[in-house]
Amino acid sequence: MILKRLKLDTMLAEPTNCYIIVDEETKETIVIDPASQAEKIIEMLKILSAKLKYIYLTHCHGDHIGAVVELKKACGGKILIHRIESENLNNLEVNLAEYIGMQEIELEADSRVDDKDLIHIGDLQLKVIHTPGHTKGSTSLYCEKEKMIFTGDTMFRGTWGRTDLPTGSLQDIIESITNKLIKEIPDETIVYPGHGKSTRIGEEKPIYLELKQREF
Repeated sequence: MILKRLKLDTMLAEPTNCYIIVDEETKETIVIDPASQAEKIIEMLKILSAKLKYIYLTHCHGDHIGAVVELKKACGGKILIHRIESENLNNLEVNLAEYIGMQEIELEADSRVDDKDLIHIGDLQLKVIHTPGHTKGSTSLYCEKEKMIFTGDTMFRGTWGRTDLPTGSLQDIIESITNKLIKEIPDETIVYPGHGKSTRIGEEKPIYLELKQREF
């Protein structure tokens, strides 16, 4: 497996993490959250001789979907997003594109995923985990074989995502992280969030199970 992280600039102060996962044998590829700067993503795919199979969106916010249209036009790939979240892809009040200074985004999902769905990239298997809270249809993507999980804006190093935006819920996000991630995913699993640095499930446990603030 090949994993690349691209830090993509949007209209927000902090870059968005876009992840490229390639099965080395087949070159089948998934791009997670192509936020912006489509040319950087396309260039990396060419360098990797990647065959784009899926464009996966952890949620519908503009700072995670800005390059989807251009990327799909150039490289193909099916757009995947949770069934609930797909309803708000083009809802400006929820995707916040105008709010963060982006142009209006219009796109449609090719397939809508649900909790526990499995996505295959060559021999790699990724499991969809519905983790509402940042938005109602937010998801995380877990690869047990490679001990990694992509959490979008649900869980970050030392904290959780914002819940004061449309369809967000503090109760939901804490329940999602505690019950679906912390208690279910092995401690050694690396967490790749939508912004900032990676961490491990085990390093985040005290925040949610013991209510202890993490020391940085």
